[in-house]
Amino acid sequence: MTLRSLLAGATLALLTSTAAHAGDVRIMWYSDGIEGEVLADLISRFKADNPDINVIIDNVAYGVVKEQLPIQLEAGNGPDIARVTALKDLSRHWLDLRPLVADAAYWDTNFGAQADWMRPDGSNQISGFMTQITLTGGFANKTLFEQAGVDLPGKDATWDDWAAASRKVAESQKIPFAMALDRSGHRISAPNIAYGANYIGEDGKPAPLDKGAKDFIGKFVGWAEDGTISKDVWVSAAGQTYRAAADDFINAQLAFYYSGSWQVPNFSTKIGNGFDWVATGSPCGPASCTGMPGGAGLVAIKYTKNPKDVAKVMDYLASEAVVKEFSERTLFIPAHKGVIDKGDLAFKTQDPQVKAALDIFVNATKTTSEQALKMPGWRWSDTVYGALVARIGQAIAGELPVDDAFARIDADVASKVKDSAL
Repeated sequence: MTLRSLLAGATLALLTSTAAHAGDVRIMWYSDGIEGEVLADLISRFKADNPDINVIIDNVAYGVVKEQLPIQLEAGNGPDIARVTALKDLSRHWLDLRPLVADAAYWDTNFGAQADWMRPDGSNQISGFMTQITLTGGFANKTLFEQAGVDLPGKDATWDDWAAASRKVAESQKIPFAMALDRSGHRISAPNIAYGANYIGEDGKPAPLDKGAKDFIGKFVGWAEDGTISKDVWVSAAGQTYRAAADDFINAQLAFYYSGSWQVPNFSTKIGNGFDWVATGSPCGPASCTGMPGGAGLVAIKYTKNPKDVAKVMDYLASEAVVKEFSERTLFIPAHKGVIDKGDLAFKTQDPQVKAALDIFVNATKTTSEQALKMPGWRWSDTVYGALVARIGQAIAGELPVDDAFARIDADVASKVKDSAL
């Protein structure tokens, strides 16, 4: 027997051993931080009130969710509930909770903004809810700005305003770069859309890059050439490889860093009292001041043997009080409209910078553009992101003129679309 056969057998054995059984509600869960501990506490209370429903949490690595769960689902197996990020791509496997939950209108009202991210195109299915929303946004080293005597740009400041102010700080404080933006097609799509970009054609397939996207990408490549942004972040990796600039910000090498809400706990832990930092929201372009949303969702699996029990567990976890507590304890931005609108989240942290930053991100979710909100539920978003990061990286490295990069991005995306139809 070959090694490949042995590995395949081992994988199938693992998948079989974690498949759901009658009488149980199994949740496949991965954690980035303490959220698994919080979930366990919340589920323990549910079980105390519902002793007839045996809820089992299978804590796994993210790689299991990403690589093994799809295999399990294709075989018609799987857990009853799973925390996933491939929301749209695997949506054919999600259970429609609409006829099963206690109040479908409650779900539509409070989770409707992200519902399409996780349901088959053209349906009104309730598949689950987002355990948290992530949103891209900026961070400023407040201490460096103060030492340089430069005012932080205001709430409606543009990308040009932040570039100009950050350059003054960099020159005054002798730091390597004024700004950095993660090497990510998702990340650079926020300013592209703020400049008016629309990736989605009338037929629902990717459109060629438009003026808005080209305007910002051209500006961004120019900033790399003149030293405004950290060129290293984009040329130290190749192809579609992701690279964050978080360590540069943590080490006080940047005045302004564009990343996202997931960095807040990271900065609190690693920066500590090293310097003062603030979240800024997303700088404005001519069209909007939007960030890019994302996150992980908790979905019900249609192969469950216990759909009514699954719906009861999902109703509990999606309830306003539980979502609020989960978000406060995990330092996550909730997806629940009612929780966000009330604005009384009491995040469990002793770091005042964290509370202030999370409040900024929560408020920023209210002004996310419609175009940005479409991206997590669009089939071709990852295809476009991959082409953007690869070709912009080449342009910044000097391997391609920026106009050639535009043409290559369009060609890369068109090739993927064509291949998918074969």
